[in-house]
Amino acid sequence: MKRVITYGTFDLLHYGHIELLRRAKEQGDYLIVALSTDEFNAGKDKRAYFSWGDRKRMLEAIRYVDLVIPEEAWEQKVDDVQNYHVDTFVMGDDWTGKFDFLKPYCEVVYLPRTPEISTTQIKQDLLTR
Repeated sequence: MKRVITYGTFDLLHYGHIELLRRAKEQGDYLIVALSTDEFNAGKDKRAYFSWGDRKRMLEAIRYVDLVIPEEAWEQKVDDVQNYHVDTFVMGDDWTGKFDFLKPYCEVVYLPRTPEISTTQIKQDLLTR
């Protein structure tokens, strides 16, 4: 079984997120999503609309997602790859190169973002309506 992992906040879940998860799942057989906790987001000066528990339940309802784990620190990625026996790490291409340090542990794949959709853009659009 080929295991894949991706990371994110997945707030205001939209079709761009679903597309990323679908394409991540295509990289293997089992998809793990490391979901940023509310505390970790606060440390990044980021605040999600939905709580970690609510975002976790939404992700668990998506057929592409097999397991949701907490992302509590930037530094946990190597441990996650090793502890969950991950074969492939997947992120959007807006992060290209930033996770190449994982290459000794697993394959690193940067997928193109879904054009014309982002949580940041949705939030901006809602403010201007």
